[in-house]
Amino acid sequence: MHNMITKNTLRSFLLMITCFLTACNYLDFDETNGLNTRENIYRYFESTEQMLTTVYSYMPQDFGTVGGSMRDAASDDAEYADASGSIQHMNRGSWSAIRTIDDQWGLYDGVRAANEFLDGFETTDFSRYQHDLSYKQWMKKLELFPYEARVLRAFYFFELAKRYGDIPMPLKKLSTKEANEVEKVKFEDVIAFIVSECDDAMRVLPDTYIGQPNNETGRVTKGFAMAVKSRALLYLASPLHNPTNDKTRWINAAQAALDIINTGLYSLDPADKVNNVASKEVVLFRMNGTNSNFELRNFPIRFTEGQRQDKLATAVFPTQNLVDAFETINGYPVTLGANGFESADPDFDPQRPYHNRDPRLAKTVLAHGMKFKESTIDLSAQGADSAPLIEGGSATGYFLRKYIQETTSFKPDHTVSNQHHWVIYRYAETLLTYAEAMVQAFGDPLYTDGTFTHSAVWALNQVRKNANMPERKMTDKEQFLKAIRQECRVEFAFEDHRFWDVRRWMIGSQTQKDIYGVDIKRDAQGQDSYAKKAVETRTWEDRMYLYPIPQSELYKNANLAPQNKGW
Repeated sequence: MHNMITKNTLRSFLLMITCFLTACNYLDFDETNGLNTRENIYRYFESTEQMLTTVYSYMPQDFGTVGGSMRDAASDDAEYADASGSIQHMNRGSWSAIRTIDDQWGLYDGVRAANEFLDGFETTDFSRYQHDLSYKQWMKKLELFPYEARVLRAFYFFELAKRYGDIPMPLKKLSTKEANEVEKVKFEDVIAFIVSECDDAMRVLPDTYIGQPNNETGRVTKGFAMAVKSRALLYLASPLHNPTNDKTRWINAAQAALDIINTGLYSLDPADKVNNVASKEVVLFRMNGTNSNFELRNFPIRFTEGQRQDKLATAVFPTQNLVDAFETINGYPVTLGANGFESADPDFDPQRPYHNRDPRLAKTVLAHGMKFKESTIDLSAQGADSAPLIEGGSATGYFLRKYIQETTSFKPDHTVSNQHHWVIYRYAETLLTYAEAMVQAFGDPLYTDGTFTHSAVWALNQVRKNANMPERKMTDKEQFLKAIRQECRVEFAFEDHRFWDVRRWMIGSQTQKDIYGVDIKRDAQGQDSYAKKAVETRTWEDRMYLYPIPQSELYKNANLAPQNKGW
């Protein structure tokens, strides 16, 4: 959808979300209060719309979901500041069905909200308002409401299934007794249901809400229904859920991505996508209000103006593992080894290792020598941004840049906060899904036919060209798959992809062990030298490809057994 909106439209949508989060619990009906009975909620358009907003409010995001840490700190892309933080249990292998980490079983509250809305919506009758000036506008919006709720419910089922595999899938409001007896549904059947719901919705939902009543953004569109279907089919085809490498699953995933491409609704955007509600690349944002919490946690300490009393706070630090994934601007690999930074690129300067790199590096990572807030980041020993971790320094020699709003200010006489809108899905994912699915289905990066008129190489290179990176020219399947995985890593860093990609590709034993950073020293002549440093050795076990079902849920419902393998 096109995200061109007015400030008033965005403000009204955010107020609806804020109302739910702060005071308006529309799921807890109070039958002693005549205005908050279930019957009355669905008698008025505004309260019916608020019920749908409640369903939206469960949409996941990751500005610090796991005990204040972003989920990527449990991948090889990042380290978390607090050694005692809950996410470290994932990295140490010390989590379990009793000590759950990132327990998202609460997404069933979102499913419950959707089921309540869909059931209650059947009772709506606004015919008594047919002479009201707003009646036609209400009716136009009401036609779409149930399809929005169904896609959101399908999305929540997917978020649960990617964590837990086989899951319960309630499609109606359940009593406590019913909820404690519900049985699990196989992963592939969950995906089949998601696909069916999205297929129904995409035939009704609009391409955009521009031109619709109130010109809203942040609402489910046809494109998002297609995106949920595409992502679900990709996971179904991936090694974790496709041990026999069924080619049909890959073909279906390629077709779902191609369907999005063929709509022509979206285009790649060379500008920043995160926090940019006008980007034509973003299919759906989770809309948020204004605050400065993300910057307070993740700014280099000197830019917090003493406001971060807990110096350690909850910062997320990119790793050297991730930085090494970004090539030079000419497409050459760069690695940090025993002799410093090395690259075969003749234009590469090991004294300026972050210069002339893939432009996405500077949008993702704040590194030594980069400009920030009219200053230069100095992470050399004794530099302005170098300090022990406990004093607000970096554990890895890098700071986070992705999602950081540079204009945020903590100066006492000039405080500035910003909105942070989480990207749920953007078009680059469609192209990389298509590239991966095509090469897995047909074995040839250059394959095309009458249906699949674009090759896998074409799709990959669309994303690279948008980043101002040279095209790939590959004919070998395995080399191409490595290129795809690298591209996904650098394109979507800190957008909550890497943690899940490691799992669906089943590469945890290769990637989730040794975590590195960089030490920078400056000699008397002002020359910097760079050395690779070990930050952490993590524990990986293959059972971690899926989350454990919380033991508390198994105690309540024996039908959730068996527990996921290894837990």
